Amino acid sequence: MTTLTFPLSRIEGHARVEIEVREGQVISTRFQAMEKRGFNLMVQGVPAEQMPVIVPRICGVCSTAHHVAAVKALEDAYGVEPPPLANQIRELLLLGQLIQNQATSLFVFTMPDRLGVQSIFHITDEEADTAAQFNIAKRALMVRQLGTDLITLAGGQFIHPVKAVVGGVSGGIDAEKADAFRKRLRAALPVACELVDYYWEISLHMKDRIGTWGDDQPAYYISSTERDNPRYNSSIIRVMTPAGECCREFTADAFRKELIFEETDYSYAGRTSYQGGVIRANSLARANMTRRMGIRRADAYMRRLRSEFGHPAHPILLFDLCRGIELVYAIELASQLLEDDYSHNEVDIPYTPRDGEGWGLVEAPRGPLIHHYVIEKGNIAMGEFIIPTVHNMLAIERALRVAAERYIHDDQVNLELEQAVGRVVRAFDPCIACATH
Repeated sequence: MTTLTFPLSRIEGHARVEIEVREGQVISTRFQAMEKRGFNLMVQGVPAEQMPVIVPRICGVCSTAHHVAAVKALEDAYGVEPPPLANQIRELLLLGQLIQNQATSLFVFTMPDRLGVQSIFHITDEEADTAAQFNIAKRALMVRQLGTDLITLAGGQFIHPVKAVVGGVSGGIDAEKADAFRKRLRAALPVACELVDYYWEISLHMKDRIGTWGDDQPAYYISSTERDNPRYNSSIIRVMTPAGECCREFTADAFRKELIFEETDYSYAGRTSYQGGVIRANSLARANMTRRMGIRRADAYMRRLRSEFGHPAHPILLFDLCRGIELVYAIELASQLLEDDYSHNEVDIPYTPRDGEGWGLVEAPRGPLIHHYVIEKGNIAMGEFIIPTVHNMLAIERALRVAAERYIHDDQVNLELEQAVGRVVRAFDPCIACATH
């Protein structure tokens, strides 16, 4: 038995891939989360109302989703319904995270795979291409900055937002600041579209180069966004069959009844399945499960996706194209939402803390994120975090096996395998920092 080990880069957190081979045959592929975080233990005994400022520390990238999910779990336990304006501000906060995350994943993590380089900041040594290289990197970082600044506008600060509170939000958005930011979003939209168009084209060229879009076998899909005009401050989880039909809808508190969750003996991250079938979450799941985005440019990209790849689309490298669609969607939707006035009216309501059980759900960039708390004597007796990446674990390992069988033959390993392993994992944009609880 030979074990091939591949450490991973350009992902969030620490993980590696192990492929076991015997006499030229792939025996197993394992995706290993190597760090133990233990936030479920750290929060035991913590005053419940402190959770929204503690859980963003789970991850510097996913902090926004954890912040909002924590507030919603406490609201569920306390029986609180925030006012509509507060929910709208929370939606803007989550759109900021979507912009920031999708720009990071597309341009910092996966664009180098398309170009056959290690970084977008070192694309070529040819002097003639230096200006073009700098222009791509500069525009990519500018678009990413929009997301971080929108999180600051709606959430009070970027890495660990503070503005979502039980009962609503701690304050509105100044009308002058909202108008100025809306103008920034509109100015950046054509730039984002140009970057997504370029990414789409180099993706097509990469497929021609390596001869595959990766694992293209059908899977179940899971999302908590709506079928039309998707929003990320969500309430219902939906499951789609491999044939493209919505087969199940359930609330966060039914998670363990509807999905099979299991631990493994080789990774600190768990995994889920639906009736024993492989699940995929994240951008491709949302694209497959959305009928229309309700935004002109994003809907045009969706029509192109379905024209070129069918519906539902299954090849895993399409995750990245769908992130591009969502990047455009989030910028244009945020621009539209900021036309409303967030500086007046009711942004929170009073509440009375109480013991009990609460569930909080949001659609994070990687899929449905659930926080589950049991509160006793005002403190957290049990905190559970169901991370979107766990829904992709089986799908990642299946896709890794497809790649391994493509590049391993008769005890000979094609050197493309190492690149393929990175492409497979980064297609799913896993967050290992969040998933190890």
